[in-house]
This record gives sequence, structure tokens and C-alpha cells, in this order.
Amino acid sequence: MVTLEMNLNILTRDLSLYLENQVKVGILGSGVGLSLVLGFSAAYAFYYLSVVAKKPQLITGGEKLCNFLKAHCPVVSETYYPTFWCWEGRIQTLIRPFITAKPWVEYRNELIKTADGGQISLDWFDNDDNTHYPDVATRPTILLLPGLTGTSRESYILHMIKQSEELGYRCVVFNNRGVSGERLLTPRTYCAANTEDLEAVIDHIQETFSSAPLMAAGVSMGGMMLANYLGRKGRETCLRAAAVFSAGWDVFECTASLEKPFNRFLFNSYLTSCLQASVNRHKQVLEKLLDIDSVMKAKTIREFDERFTSVMFGYSTNEEYYRDASPCHKLKSIQIPLLCLNAADDVFSPGHAVPVEAAKQNPNIAVLLTAYGGHIGFLEGVWPRHNTYMDRVFRQYIQAVFEHANQLVKL
Repeated sequence: MVTLEMNLNILTRDLSLYLENQVKVGILGSGVGLSLVLGFSAAYAFYYLSVVAKKPQLITGGEKLCNFLKAHCPVVSETYYPTFWCWEGRIQTLIRPFITAKPWVEYRNELIKTADGGQISLDWFDNDDNTHYPDVATRPTILLLPGLTGTSRESYILHMIKQSEELGYRCVVFNNRGVSGERLLTPRTYCAANTEDLEAVIDHIQETFSSAPLMAAGVSMGGMMLANYLGRKGRETCLRAAAVFSAGWDVFECTASLEKPFNRFLFNSYLTSCLQASVNRHKQVLEKLLDIDSVMKAKTIREFDERFTSVMFGYSTNEEYYRDASPCHKLKSIQIPLLCLNAADDVFSPGHAVPVEAAKQNPNIAVLLTAYGGHIGFLEGVWPRHNTYMDRVFRQYIQAVFEHANQLVKL
């Protein structure tokens, strides 16, 4: 009760300062009006602190993993306070790309060849100026996988790199084929179900820095791809641990949520147009394999996948592709520590589809489920320009993995 009263006082103070500023600029001139607004603010603050601000659920089938996270990642046990003026999931999802800062990161680009004649663009942040791990050969390395149409320039990737830079770690961003400006050499792009390119990238990193501990973190579709990879490889992976953020666990449920009228208007149509724009950039190569005119007429992500993705990767139906792309079916086979952060109000990956029961059956998996946060949102603070709740989870987890490796091995 004391904590609730303290937080209520803090939130009421912030609201009051804001409202007093509005009075100064002439927006609220009436004393009666100000009293009403202050009363509403107090009621809103009480609602926020009693309903919105909550501790996340930590779900895992492994007592040792649970204890490891609580010991070295205190954020998993702390109340998450979403930004009080934009805590709803859709608003957080829409606002984050515009409100969060995009710190400058200088990359070293590398193009690697694939077995089918294609190429993959990797963006390295070597962090050679750090004093924590001056030895290049043994410097801890993090492989980052962006979302559906994302690249190494996404704000959430840049923030992850800045967190890693402060800890002395090296990062490498896996840009899916054709998304970061490089030429598409073969009529093949990427999808959540196919992990061949990811395997090639991990093998390349391991060959380049064989003595460096390696872990991976994927966001949205990047998280789906990473989870599918882990499910297929089991113990046959060189990754020490992994994390996924805002992953879509059941593609059928994801698309159904995105096809609801309001979500379709806000998100589905825009993402479909982004996917089509990428196809159009590589039309000369892709039209050898696909009916591009039909692809460009798709109105939703499901229609795009029916005409493009499932065809490109040889599935007999789109339903077959969606089943294969859904990581929820592969969780039981994951054999390394995996931390999964999702928000229950994520319209891309609705809360009822988060594989809570599957996580309880695997001691290697921990699901951290917040009540709010949206899709790659997790904004916090009055003006969330910089670190988010997701950034704090990422930082504490990667530090725990690399700095307490001896305890991780015993899990």
C-alpha cells in the first residue's frame, strides 16, 4: 500500500506539472476547470497504478533457469510502468518508431555467399575501442535478427547495439536477403520457416571467431526464425543462449488478429505494401519464378504469403507454410536457455497465443509476459526517447549469459 501511494503521488505530480504548464500557456484558465482536471488526473493515476502497472509473469518449466534470471536479471521481477499517456498496445506499437531516438552506429559491412549463389549482408559492430574485452578473438558476440522488413538501421536494433557497446560486446546484424540495399542474385528472399540462411550466418561467425562466446537475439519475425532454428537444431548449435522479443508464436492467430478491421487499417495494409515494395525492387530477378502482378494485388499479409512466400519456398498450401513457420510447435525441442518477452496486448502476437503451457514443459525456456507493451513497444518513462523496458531486459540478460557463464552451464 505504501508503494502504491508513493507511485500515485509521483504520477499525480507529473500530471500536475504538465497541467500547470498548460495553464501558463492559456489552455486551462478556469480554477474550476483546473480542479476538475486535477481530480480526473488523480483518478487516472489511481487506475494506472492499480490496473496498468503490473509485474510481468515469468513462466518457465525450469526452476534453475527461473532462479538464474531472478538473480542476474532483476528486471524480470520488477513492475513494468508503461508510459502513462500511451500504455495501450496499438498506440505503443505505432509511436515507438517515431518517438525513440536512433543513436548513430558505424557498421562494417560484409557480404557472404550462400550455397545457392545468393548473398547475405552482415553489418558488424566490432566494438574495438572497448576496454572490457580487448582481445578480438574472445570478445563475446551477439547475433541480432531484425523483424519482417527490418534492417540494421531499426531503432530497436541500434538500441541493442548501444547496450552491448557499453558492456564491451561485439554485435553482428543479419539482414535478410534483399532488404538492406544489396542486390538479390537469385530468385529467393526469406521467411520465418526457412532457417538455412541463419545457419549459414551462424557457421560463418563461428568460423571467424571460434573462441568467442556467441548468443543471438531476434525481434518479431527475426525471433520466430531464431526460435524455429533452435527447435530444429536442439543441442547441435554453438549458441550459448538466445532471446526473442515480440515473436509471433502461432502464425494463424497472428494473421487472424491482424485481419480484424481496425488492425487491418492500422498495420496489415501498411506492412503488405512494404513487402510489395521490396518485391518490386527486385522484380527483374523474382519474376523468373513468380507472378509479380498477382503479388502486387495482394491486400493483406495472408494474401501476400499465399501468392509469394509459400510459393517461393515450395509449400503446397499457405496453411502448410503457416504451420511450419509457427515456432510454438518446436519449443519442446529447444535445448539451450531461451528468454522470450511478449506483451499480452500485442496485436501481432496476441496474448492468448503465447505458448505458456509449452514453456512450462521445457526447463530451457522462460516466457516473460507483460500486460501491456504492444509489439516491440515496451515504452516507459514520461518521454520515452531512450531506453525501453525491452532494452533493459536485453541488457541484463546478455550480461547474465556472458558474465555468469559457469552458472548457465549448470542449468
